[in-house]
Amino acid sequence: MKKIPLRRCVATNEQLPKKELLRIVKTPDDQIKVDLTGRLNGRGAYLKKDAEALAIAKKKKSLEKSLEISISDEVYEEILKVING
Repeated sequence: MKKIPLRRCVATNEQLPKKELLRIVKTPDDQIKVDLTGRLNGRGAYLKKDAEALAIAKKKKSLEKSLEISISDEVYEEILKVING
């Protein structure tokens, strides 16, 4: 049996399989990017692929605390587009 990697969502604090989460990365040059490959260089935080989880993260600023940077509304809109497909 193969072990399934689990990660914790910064908004909901649920522990979920890595494939059900979206990785948000603060790159070394302080840019925020959505990491679809899971391999981008930088500090990463995981967020459940759900609009409600994104709203919670925005309200509680849990994504900002985790990545140690302030995040603009445009980045949140970009993340929402990725979640909605």
